[in-house]
Amino acid sequence: MTDCFAFHEGDSPLLVSVPHDGRLLPDDIAAQMTEAGRALPDTDWHVAKLYGFVKALGASVIVANYSRYVVDLNRPDDDAALYEGQAATGLCPRHTFDGRELYCGEIAIDIGDRLKRYWRPYHDQIHQTLTALRQRHGVALLWDAHSIASRMPALFEGELPVLNIGTYDGLSCNDQRADVVLRVASDSPYSTVMNGRFKGGYITRNYGDPQNNVHAIQLELAQRSYLDEASGAYDESAASQLGDTLRRMLAAFTMRA
Repeated sequence: MTDCFAFHEGDSPLLVSVPHDGRLLPDDIAAQMTEAGRALPDTDWHVAKLYGFVKALGASVIVANYSRYVVDLNRPDDDAALYEGQAATGLCPRHTFDGRELYCGEIAIDIGDRLKRYWRPYHDQIHQTLTALRQRHGVALLWDAHSIASRMPALFEGELPVLNIGTYDGLSCNDQRADVVLRVASDSPYSTVMNGRFKGGYITRNYGDPQNNVHAIQLELAQRSYLDEASGAYDESAASQLGDTLRRMLAAFTMRA
């Protein structure tokens, strides 16, 4: 057993991954961090709560317990760039998205240890689950759930659309599934883009294999759609409305091809 994540096994072909809503920091790491770092400003706040309805739909769910500042589960273990020429905080970040220091002075980070303790267990569980789903259902469907502040000048210009769908430019999910998801999103009250600033990170790119019946989509939500970005407070009414759209998008994704 591991405390790196919480896992729920469902009975449908769908696995929902929430890699960046974790808030835990190991004591030895927290002791070396700045006040700004311990505030965890780049957390995908309340995404696990927002997607709480998916268990009733039969989905399997994996939710990371530890902060992305310990290790970023949506980056490759060799820390290769996902978006060439664009700013990134890396596999084991040293700065917040807006450039503030995470650590008090220069400290050595044992990346190998963090990969072993926190990164590998999460990915082993994803791999095992997708393999089992494909064997059981003939297809495995991975939905990687994220959110980010609506404005993040260090990463993108202006205000982000609410629904940012990523299929790695069509390589992680076939067009039939992706197009129906996009159609549902485009018919919703929310601004929508596919394969814009967010095309899908390592999880989407690594596990999506449509030619072998594994389809992966990343959805990056602008946080204004379900919380008060100034205070970070969860907006139950807005989240409920957004949840209706998410249900329809997931229903489209899980249709039989």
